[in-house]
Amino acid sequence: MPTNAPGRRPMSSANRTGLGAAFVLLVIVSAVESADRTQVGYAGLLALAPVLAALFAAWQYVLGVGVIATLVSAIFVGQSGTSGSAGMVYLFGIMLATGIAVAGAMKRQQQADRITELRQLASVAQQAVLRPIGPQVGALAVAGRYISATAAADIGGDLYEALNTPYGVRIIIGDVRGKGLDAVRLASIVLGSYRHVAYERADLKSIVADLDRAVARSVGDEDFVTAALVEERGGTLTIVNCGHPAPLLLRRGLVIPLEPPAPAPPLGFMPEVKARVERLEPGDRLLLFTDGLGEARREGEFFPTADRAWRLLGHGTVGDGLASLETALVDWVHGRLEDDIALVLLEYAGPDAGASVPVPSWEVGAAGS
Repeated sequence: MPTNAPGRRPMSSANRTGLGAAFVLLVIVSAVESADRTQVGYAGLLALAPVLAALFAAWQYVLGVGVIATLVSAIFVGQSGTSGSAGMVYLFGIMLATGIAVAGAMKRQQQADRITELRQLASVAQQAVLRPIGPQVGALAVAGRYISATAAADIGGDLYEALNTPYGVRIIIGDVRGKGLDAVRLASIVLGSYRHVAYERADLKSIVADLDRAVARSVGDEDFVTAALVEERGGTLTIVNCGHPAPLLLRRGLVIPLEPPAPAPPLGFMPEVKARVERLEPGDRLLLFTDGLGEARREGEFFPTADRAWRLLGHGTVGDGLASLETALVDWVHGRLEDDIALVLLEYAGPDAGASVPVPSWEVGAAGS
């Protein structure tokens, strides 16, 4: 048989904490007052019980504690034979404290409800920005995953998208500096621009220039967006990197960081990018991630992403691989991440039907392993 009646909610931990502390105080004061029958001076401390409850509990519970404190005080006043005026001072003081505590609890709850509503709206906005990707985009199996730091964490500005364009499959992953709704807003600007220009521009360098202008128009001097853009055309992988962590190529048990030929600043600082070009083999996988993964640590030791990447990501579907990585990561940090993390895992299935698309002449390759 269920323990809770239909329509009734179980008492929250905050309410239990507030009530527990208040009733402990009631018991202590009552015990001291009962031991000292000469006066009711200690009974005035009962006014602290509703105030203590108001720090945690809902206003209804605070009111209940205040009523109990008033009744207990009235009993002590009656037993002590204190004069009517003195007894009324005690009772009035407890009732006044109860009223103040109830008002404070109501205000605190209103603010908490407002914060919860804003977080929910921000989460909905972020989910609208980060559309589901995969499971198949062109010749690539694709999976994306967003890992929030904690239930109470600020909403972050991590972003990703995968598109099948006339120029091949194009993927972006990025990280907006800062958190909150401003970060979500900037992430939506970057993704909105990317979803347009990815179909219009013939090369990644032009896309970077367009995104840089979009960011520069929308942020202050100290704001920026790190990003990595990936393009797969007929088995050729092209990567440009704007201040973002280097993707990891998983090939035949090896994990190869695909560092750019030359560093470039983030979007918003006019990056001049040079591409890294790799020839893909069937079964190759590529992990794209934001810096929250590289910063995840416990007791000062960082999560060994490169060491564990093949074991965690090299088997099963790409979705299974990301799920394994998330489980290992959360276990490593004991469930306490410092930053949100965006992950995208790609697998190359083989060449598309038809002729390969030539690689633009502006791209400068860096031979990989």
